[in-house]
Amino acid sequence: MRRSMFFRLAALTTAALLTVVGGYLFVRLTGVGGLTALDLLRTLLVVISGFWLIWGSIPAALGVFTPRRLDMADPHALPRGMTAILVPIYNEDPLATFARIAAMNRSLVALGIAERFHFVILSDTQEMHNAAQEAVWFRRLLDEPMSNGRIFYRRRERNVGRKAGNIEDFIASSGAAYDYALTLDADSLMEGATIGEMARRMDDDPDLGLFQTVPRIIHARTPFGRALQFAAAYLSPTFARGAALMQGHEGPYWGHNAIVRVRAFAASCGLPELSGKPPFGGHILSHDYVEAALLSRAGWKVRMDPTLPGSYEEGPENLIEYAKRDRRWCQGNLQHIRLLGAPGLKLWSRFTFIQGIMAYLASPLWLALLAASLAAAMFPDQPAMFAGDAEPFISGWTLVIAVSAVLILPKVLILLRGAFDGHNRQFGGNLRALASVLGEIVLSTLLAPTLLLLQSRAVAQVVLGIDGGWPATRRGQNWVSVGDAFQSSWWIVAIAAVTLGGTLVYAPANAVWVAPAMLPAIFAPLLISITSRPTRRHTVPVLFATESELAPSAVILEQRAVMAEWSTSETTIEAAPVSIRAPRHVTA
Repeated sequence: MRRSMFFRLAALTTAALLTVVGGYLFVRLTGVGGLTALDLLRTLLVVISGFWLIWGSIPAALGVFTPRRLDMADPHALPRGMTAILVPIYNEDPLATFARIAAMNRSLVALGIAERFHFVILSDTQEMHNAAQEAVWFRRLLDEPMSNGRIFYRRRERNVGRKAGNIEDFIASSGAAYDYALTLDADSLMEGATIGEMARRMDDDPDLGLFQTVPRIIHARTPFGRALQFAAAYLSPTFARGAALMQGHEGPYWGHNAIVRVRAFAASCGLPELSGKPPFGGHILSHDYVEAALLSRAGWKVRMDPTLPGSYEEGPENLIEYAKRDRRWCQGNLQHIRLLGAPGLKLWSRFTFIQGIMAYLASPLWLALLAASLAAAMFPDQPAMFAGDAEPFISGWTLVIAVSAVLILPKVLILLRGAFDGHNRQFGGNLRALASVLGEIVLSTLLAPTLLLLQSRAVAQVVLGIDGGWPATRRGQNWVSVGDAFQSSWWIVAIAAVTLGGTLVYAPANAVWVAPAMLPAIFAPLLISITSRPTRRHTVPVLFATESELAPSAVILEQRAVMAEWSTSETTIEAAPVSIRAPRHVTA
């Protein structure tokens, strides 16, 4: 813990010092001794937003200088504890979901460790057609090797508490039969060797309550999805290594691709239903961060290992689906405002809540900064609190350059580190990695204004008491037409057009730095549609190539084989849905 405390203090000090310097320079460029009320507001917004921007980049700097060490035991070594692999599903594609389970089961069987792992499918599906398909494909899953007595399915008629409630029901009814529970999402996929390693690490450390992997995104086919996939494979592990240095034994839980000690989880992680109505009341949506905090409060270690390979998931393939998921996370994170003062939580857990809250409040703060800067430019004759002149044109460009440097520098460092240690070879070589990094920077820059406005709207909806609910995820290659994209983003186009037009009329000198932010937003429907168009299936494009595409792991190949085998089978829906439950035991 002393090591993590050192890195926390060093990171906080660095972020604070850079923020103070940045705020001071902003004041000097805005007007020496001649600040108006708007100038003071802008400086305050720069300091707050700048601190979190810098803080978010510091883990990458730490991760670049952290070795990529991987220490795994013999994958054939049998774990001592029994593990339930939980797969909560909600109106998912049963064929794809159950094919992933079959691939993971085959991987465990091939290693000779399957007897220590049971699969438990926890369905909250409400659509009866999907429920009937789940029953049929579950029967097909029972034909897989060593499935008898190891693979279970049950469907709740009422999804009380959503995913967290589903898992809580299992822990209460059947948890005592297992030492550990590995929680997956419907789109999760993991190598048998990775699953076995996670269970063995729990065996080896009796104080370890939760162990989180860093999943890579796979099977993306659209430019938007592939950019996310590349970032998750190439950039995110470095950020995660740096974050792990600061987290120590108080790491994160992302709700999937992580293993928990059932006894610790059952005793520590009972979630309250918040008083009042949603969005701030009701069931806690971002339950995973709360559960990690509760485990830490009870004295259990919560660790993350970014170096452990073989952990995968699928991501959204277009900006509309991404925004829908992000809206749910926004509401869940803002709910944590009510938990900041919960008794007994560790300081780092409270700080983690604040980080999650600021991840969404940052967008309206940047929007407010833009509005205040434009107001200062359009109305330059405001009464000054001190005598002096203001120069918003210079401060605007300075801010753009500073923000760009903070966002781009970590990616450049990661690219240089990959060239130095040969890691870029896994992504097609230095030139291909360079092209992919540049492409990711360009694409993320073009989409940033749209994302900023989407997140700002999400925050506004939560503040106004609008409940976003828990919409089902549409997975797969969902192409969005320009018309559909316009229906979802017309308000973004209108805001950007009015902003740019007002700037041209009232403060034309500032249009040169406002236009790069507003023009991509004006063309948001076109960008959303273009980036949602799938690439050809059997080729790996030059941009955004990842190691999972260039050299797919065994479980990815196995999943594809199962999908091909099952898709051509004559399996049909023959019966109403059934409920095949895991055996009930005393509550853990």
